Amino acid sequence: MNIENSNSKVYFQLDPEELTDITLKNNQGELTDSGSLAINTGKFTGRSPKDRFIVKDEITENKVNWGDINLPFTPENFNKLKKDVLEYLDGKDLFKRYAYAGALEEYRLNLEVITEYAWSNLFAYNMFLRPGKSELENFIKEWTVIDAPGFMADPGVHGTRQENFAVLNFKEKTVLIGGTGYTGEIKKGIFSALNFILPVEHDVLPMHCSANVGKDEDTAIFFGLSGTGKTTLSADPDRKLIGDDEHGWTPDDRIFNFEGGCYAKVINLDKESEPDIYNAIKKGSLLENVIIKDGNVDFTDTSITQNTRVSYPIDHINNIQTPSVGKNPKNIFFLTADAFGVLPPVSKLTSSQAAYHFISGYTSKIAGTEAGIVDPVPSFSACFGAPFMPLHPTKYAEMLSEKIDKSGVNVWLINTGWTGGPYGVGERIKLKYTRAMVNAILEGKLGSKYSYEKYHIHSVFGVAQPRTCPGVPDKVLSPRATWNDDQKYYTTAFKLSNSFRKNFEKFEAYANEDIRRGGPQRFDF
Repeated sequence: MNIENSNSKVYFQLDPEELTDITLKNNQGELTDSGSLAINTGKFTGRSPKDRFIVKDEITENKVNWGDINLPFTPENFNKLKKDVLEYLDGKDLFKRYAYAGALEEYRLNLEVITEYAWSNLFAYNMFLRPGKSELENFIKEWTVIDAPGFMADPGVHGTRQENFAVLNFKEKTVLIGGTGYTGEIKKGIFSALNFILPVEHDVLPMHCSANVGKDEDTAIFFGLSGTGKTTLSADPDRKLIGDDEHGWTPDDRIFNFEGGCYAKVINLDKESEPDIYNAIKKGSLLENVIIKDGNVDFTDTSITQNTRVSYPIDHINNIQTPSVGKNPKNIFFLTADAFGVLPPVSKLTSSQAAYHFISGYTSKIAGTEAGIVDPVPSFSACFGAPFMPLHPTKYAEMLSEKIDKSGVNVWLINTGWTGGPYGVGERIKLKYTRAMVNAILEGKLGSKYSYEKYHIHSVFGVAQPRTCPGVPDKVLSPRATWNDDQKYYTTAFKLSNSFRKNFEKFEAYANEDIRRGGPQRFDF
């Protein structure tokens, strides 16, 4: 997009203070007592998966896993949509910046980000990697993000589902966003592009995960969907943060961050339990859809949305890895918030179980998170990030399995959800216990090999749950013991196991027998 030849005034590479000032001047946000900028994203306070499209052309036609997640869009409709978006933006004040994704230079993606709003550009500053002055002099953009929240598409003209859209075009190397102010569409658009480019062109495994590294340079990876603790658990004062959401695993076994910042949930944020994230919310950070009272943020108020967020540059965290690259991981954590309360809070997985649970990508939805949800509902997202994975899930699972076998990494399932009963009956597993379990693993206190003296094999899910763990009461480690009602526990456990089996049916034809054996027991009621 050559906006320099348009009728727009283009603000290039503004710093956070300038973008904040413009936002305030335009009455689009307010300052909090911490100095951070708070904005409201409007109608959309989260992504809209049914309105995310990929242009179907000679590049994508035979590679993308088309279906309910990767929705096709015609080149003709993209051209009409892009033309009308550019006409809409012509004459407006626009904000442009150069940035890049990928901390390793050989896999870096140079970006041009053009936004209608100043605060959207602040988000791009926070979340993408920031080139220095010398890099800007010879910067050659590869992909362009055009973000126009105020433009409403016409489904009858543009081929969209409704007024909002996020469209990826791999031929034109463009992400086109409109009708929504939710900033997450910007970062997830580029993440989706990398999830196609890296495995297809570079044999790099892209991962929806956080990562950190210890004093002995041991890297840990945390996979997990929203609300499972991925950002919280990787922000460890005793370990350096590589990144909180999006990483690549190279053929030579390096882990690198795609981003230059963090995008954390702040619902019920507490300084004592999550000091790193709390202290990162300061001048330059961008809060979304929070309630402010006399300059103070009420993190418990979810009257706008439960998906309240903050973005900030990664250097707002004190203990970070520079550059954002780690060596071959020693431990991988699959995080799930099991609202049925039946999965162990910590368990060790075999390689076949790891592949099965990676393909499944389980967590659960609870009452209040979506309209109409009263009881817990199983939620499966392949590879813990299906909405952003253009290729078939088994492609990513095969790559991960190969890397697990090659590196000998230990894989663990961590349940950050409920114990003592399902949601509404039991209680959320205490964060201090989850941290104690993760720390015990990282310190080698739970071992790396099975023994019947130290582990119990779960009778439904077949995973190995430790009998003891430093800092955690033994009873907490056994979900059955916390229920005090074996019949109700096993009825619920088999109900969840059947949900796993039902979900996995669509992958049966692609999975080998070893992976299929990694699943839970089936029970017919």
